[in-house]
Amino acid sequence: MFHWQEVIGVVAGFLSLLGFLPYVVSIYQRKTRPNRVTWWIWAVVGFILCWSYYSSGAVNTIWVPVCSAIGHLIIAILAIKYGEGGWNSFDRWCLLTAAISLVLWWQFSSPIIALVINIGIDFLGALPTIRKSYYQPHTEDFFAWTIFLSAHTLNLFALKNWSFALSAYPLYLFCSTATIFIFLLHPKIRSQMRSYKKRRSKNNHKNKTFLF
Repeated sequence: MFHWQEVIGVVAGFLSLLGFLPYVVSIYQRKTRPNRVTWWIWAVVGFILCWSYYSSGAVNTIWVPVCSAIGHLIIAILAIKYGEGGWNSFDRWCLLTAAISLVLWWQFSSPIIALVINIGIDFLGALPTIRKSYYQPHTEDFFAWTIFLSAHTLNLFALKNWSFALSAYPLYLFCSTATIFIFLLHPKIRSQMRSYKKRRSKNNHKNKTFLF
């Protein structure tokens, strides 16, 4: 018999996998240029995180990491041809630090320590895309990230308890995805505000003309 948290976990996993469809379409349309460093670090670390997170006792919330790892690998492969980045100093720094952290991970046998270290590596992989979302929001697909954020938000409700071992990874995924989402949303809000001010200015001008 399924508990409601289990059902939510499965739905969240399916939703996260669904989010990769518009992202892939956007890549083929050359509207989205995925950062190679981000997606390859996410692909490699994603599967390691699935193991360490599951070893920490996660069951209901494991579907999002598993589906995300599969999606990350697909995007990473596409990024070889359609992506950008990987050679500037910021990207190289993230790669080097991630590699060092990955070596350190091998020195520990504790699932909790492995989980924490790999979350750190995953965050290093996210930094180039977070940076790109801030400076070049037009190179990321807003609709896909909206689905990703919805999946990670829903996944929080699949937690049966909020112990560090079970909540750290879902919370990290939510926060990192929310950061990218906000950076992509901000220019859209500014654009709408400018359009609203222009319409309001035109209406005021028409009213003044009518009065005179």
